Amino acid sequence: MKKTTRSLLLSAMVLLCVSAGCSAAGGAATGKEKTALTFADVGWDSIKLNNALAGLVAEKVFGYTWQETPGSTPISHEALLKGEIDVHMEEWTGNIPSYAPDLRAGRFVELGVNFDDNRQGFYIPRYVADRYPDLKTVKDLARHAELFPDPEDASRGIVYGGIVGWEITEIMNRKIAAYGLDEHYNYFVSGSDAVLSAAMVSAWDRKAPIVAYYWEPTWLLGKYDFILLEDEPYDAARFQEGFGACPAVTVTVAASNEFAASNPEFCAFLARFGMPAAVISEALAYMNSSNAGYKEAAEWLLAKSHPELLDRWLSPEQAARMRAAL
Repeated sequence: MKKTTRSLLLSAMVLLCVSAGCSAAGGAATGKEKTALTFADVGWDSIKLNNALAGLVAEKVFGYTWQETPGSTPISHEALLKGEIDVHMEEWTGNIPSYAPDLRAGRFVELGVNFDDNRQGFYIPRYVADRYPDLKTVKDLARHAELFPDPEDASRGIVYGGIVGWEITEIMNRKIAAYGLDEHYNYFVSGSDAVLSAAMVSAWDRKAPIVAYYWEPTWLLGKYDFILLEDEPYDAARFQEGFGACPAVTVTVAASNEFAASNPEFCAFLARFGMPAAVISEALAYMNSSNAGYKEAAEWLLAKSHPELLDRWLSPEQAARMRAAL
C-alpha cells in the first residue's frame, strides 16, 4: 500500500507539472534528472536553514550537489519562472503580487506548504505580561505608556516599529494612529533588524519593559519568551489602514517547471517538506546560542531535536539512509 501510494504521488507530480505548462518554462521536458540543484536565497535566516535541510537530504539521500543563488524576493521569483533556479523553499505568497497569476498560468509548480503559522505584530516580554495582566491587546497600550518611556522624551512612551522601507512598518505606524496611541507614544523606525533585535535583547537582559514589532519564525523569538499582543480579527478591507491583526502568510515550496518534470522523486520529498514556524525559530535560536552554521543546525535538528521530521518527509528506506548519514 505504501509503495502504491508513493507511486501515485510521483505520477501526480509529473502530471501536475505537465498541466502547469512545463514546456513554457524551457522547452519540452527531456526527462533527464538534474542532479546539480540550485536553491533561491533571498537573504533571511529561515530560508538559509530550509535550504540547508533540503540540501542535506539532497546530498545524502538523492546524491545531488547543491548551491544557492542570492536575490531579492521579486528577483528570485522571476528566476524560478525562468528556470534559473530550481527550487524556492520560501515563497511568501502574500508578498509576491504575481504569485497567484503566475501559478494559474502554469509558470511554475507549487509543491506544498512549508509553513503557514507565522505571526507578526507588537510583542512584549513575558515578564511584562505576567506583571501587568491587564496588558493583553494593542489597544491596552494606551493605559501603560509610562511603562515604556522614550529615552529621548520622558513625557511619552516609545513603540519600536519595523524595519525602514518595509510595507508592514508603515502599516504598524498607521495602527498607532488608528488606535489613538500616537497621543501617548513615539514610533521608532529601526534602520535594520540588527538595531531592532539589539533593542529587544538589551531590554530582556535588563528585564526592562519594551514593546516592539517583530515576526516569526526568527532566532530571537525562538530564544526569548516574547508575547504577541492581541488585536482585532484580521480584516482585509481595513488592514492597510492599520486596523486588525496581521494575517499569517502562507509560505510555499515551489519548483521550476523543468526541474519538477525531470526530478519527480525529489519533488515528492519537497511536497512533504514543511514544519511549524516554532521549530524553525528553535533551530535559529540554537544557531545563535551555539554559533553553529546552517548545515550544523540542520544536522542538529534532524538528528537530535526533531528526528520525526524525517519520517514525515521520506519513505522508510530513505529515512534510514538519512539517519545513517547523520
